[in-house]
Amino acid sequence: MFKILFLFIATALAEIIGCFLPYLWLRKSASVWILLPAAGSLALFVWLLSLHPVASGRVYAAYGGIYVATALVWLRLVDGVKLSMYDWLGASVVLAGALIIILGWRT
Repeated sequence: MFKILFLFIATALAEIIGCFLPYLWLRKSASVWILLPAAGSLALFVWLLSLHPVASGRVYAAYGGIYVATALVWLRLVDGVKLSMYDWLGASVVLAGALIIILGWRT
């Protein structure tokens, strides 16, 4: 279970970084060269998705919940935004849904 969770978090971070770097280029005047590591991060994201042990539709469904929670942690740590009660509640709901899907893989 921890291996799957770690793989999902690594996948989410690769996607977030791959999207955040172009944002820096487009909105924060970062160098165009920042797009190279962004492309690498998105390629890593796709590769990591391929490592998950079940059908892609189930992976994408469960990944969505992990992605939402990881994005909120990114919002707090990188963007410095304090999370609201609604952020925590929403993260709890989507993580519960992801956990239900992941636990169903074993049956």
